[in-house]
Amino acid sequence: MYHTPISNTMALQCSFIPYTLHFKFDARTSRGAITQHQVYYIKLWDAAAPTIVGIGECAPLAGLSIDHRPDMEQKLTEVCKHINALQPETIELPALTQQLDLHGWPALRFALETAWFDLVNGGNRLIYNNDFISGKTGIPINGLVWMGDKEFMQQQITQKLAQGYSCLKLKIGGLDFATELALLERIREAASEQELTIRVDANGAFTPDEAFKKLERLARYHIHSIEQPIKQGQWQAMAELCAYSPVPIALDEELIGVQNSERQQKMLDTIKPQYIILKPTLVGGLEASAAWITLAENRNIGWWMTSALESNIGLNAISQFTANYSLTMPQGLGTGQLYHNNIPSPLQIEQGQLWYKPEQEWSEL
Repeated sequence: MYHTPISNTMALQCSFIPYTLHFKFDARTSRGAITQHQVYYIKLWDAAAPTIVGIGECAPLAGLSIDHRPDMEQKLTEVCKHINALQPETIELPALTQQLDLHGWPALRFALETAWFDLVNGGNRLIYNNDFISGKTGIPINGLVWMGDKEFMQQQITQKLAQGYSCLKLKIGGLDFATELALLERIREAASEQELTIRVDANGAFTPDEAFKKLERLARYHIHSIEQPIKQGQWQAMAELCAYSPVPIALDEELIGVQNSERQQKMLDTIKPQYIILKPTLVGGLEASAAWITLAENRNIGWWMTSALESNIGLNAISQFTANYSLTMPQGLGTGQLYHNNIPSPLQIEQGQLWYKPEQEWSEL
């Protein structure tokens, strides 16, 4: 799709809408708590057919995205101004992205890419044509358990198990480690490793000196994997952990900002992780995620997709992209229920799977 021009006489137009998402609770990680999330919706259309609009979501995360910057709205304004000044012509996305100098703006690249694909396909939020968007198949997802006090985390665990999830992901690193181990023990008392897969996400909370001992203690609870046990950028320390850890390691934040293919390959070949986790908002979009998947699969490294707290606009694009692949494990796409004011959509969760209900309509922006 990347190399398919929209039209030989396309008069491409662009605008953006700021939107503040409000969490239903304080969303805590080891980096702190957030109560709201500022996002921007990019709209693309042909001036000759203004009712057909493609929409993409630009949703950089504070403290994590390289393009969470005070000049984001200025950059969005510049992008729209550039696009609106283009002469009607055959337009291709790679050339346009290069013109706009979006190398350091991965969330914006993802939004523009999604809006483009949406417009190409008729402006109905249908990014790819597969069994997911026709409602024939669902995507298995993990149930996300956020950090909080012990009672709050236990409440979430009980709720997720009752909702039929076969895989739980726990944020760790925010409580006393002994308390977190006690929560894992409670889960294992309720469900064996054959009945329930447990993933944990440390968000870089461990130091290299303490990480291995903590991984040994976590392994007692038959953990599927741990995301980013130590902070990114420590390739040799992470390589040692991946080589000897009793719990398989998944790289997450480690991928942020590593956009050059040669450096991506060097990182994977140095660290040799068991898994990588792909968030299009953080790595630069769907095509960028596809490139990471190819590199990983060529090295027998597992992977799964995860949303980065986007609203349903971004989550929809990621989910449709994910459904293009033969999936062997649950994906991290269960974030659509986090917000009071999410965009109403056909996305629904049933028994630990994400479904697209074609009979449901998208809300207008």
